[in-house]
Amino acid sequence: MTESPGRPAAFFDLDRTLIRVNSAFLYAKHERRAGRISKRQFLKASAWMALYHLSVVDIERAFAEAVRHYRGQSADELHERTRVFFDHHVLPTVQPGSRAALEHHRSQDHPLVLLTASSPFLSKLAAEHWELDAWLSNQFPIDEQGLLCGTFERPICYGKGKVHHAEHWARQAGVDLDASYFYTDSYSDLPMLRRVGHPRVVNPDPRLRKEALRRGWTIEDWSRPGL
Repeated sequence: MTESPGRPAAFFDLDRTLIRVNSAFLYAKHERRAGRISKRQFLKASAWMALYHLSVVDIERAFAEAVRHYRGQSADELHERTRVFFDHHVLPTVQPGSRAALEHHRSQDHPLVLLTASSPFLSKLAAEHWELDAWLSNQFPIDEQGLLCGTFERPICYGKGKVHHAEHWARQAGVDLDASYFYTDSYSDLPMLRRVGHPRVVNPDPRLRKEALRRGWTIEDWSRPGL
């Protein structure tokens, strides 16, 4: 007798999936315009993000240097700064086709979960905007005074780390990943795409498109409504 599948959830990447850009690059530009990072820091961040998109960057090294820059800053102030950034720079880049996918899974009573390498500040705002059930992202420890420690929790929410965080959440939520969905554009998310029962590839980068075609995975275009 075949065992019936468990409760599914729908996981969504953020950058170049729910939105059409890399939010970290936008944020670096925002911080540079505000004078909070130097030109050298911006150029280094831009180079890292280009390598990130190609899935060839040492992500932990890049994160360590980026997060160290914010050591000693108020988490509350950073949250408010991120809110302004989100409202003015992220929301205009929402993929037109993302709403239909979210509403489809919502109508099926599937928990909607953001699964992203973004900061907890941006991830929380995105989850609130789309009324998601949960958000899983990188976490930045905060001290007793509410200041950032300048570090991040491991494993990082990237590559195989996304699988770790999704599995931990799924156990607590009573969700079956073998029956679940994951939407992403990035080849770096291949471990999570292989982990779920229903991988969905959205406006993929070239390497992921090739892999999706080889595996027969569904490829979706969210650049226009209804596609």
